[in-house]
Amino acid sequence: MSKAHRGKGVRELPSSGRGTCPVCKRDGVKVLYEQEVEGKKTKICKVCKATLANSK
Repeated sequence: MSKAHRGKGVRELPSSGRGTCPVCKRDGVKVLYEQEVEGKKTKICKVCKATLANSK
């Protein structure tokens, strides 16, 4: 079966979901994962999400 709609939700976001991660300060990465950081809900990159999950 074809995968025609894979990534459709990401393509609809501004800049295809890419931006600067507020945790690691890298730019040009996909910031798709909503996480609570310092009491605020922010969107962070995949690497920072995994780091926060493994540190708990």
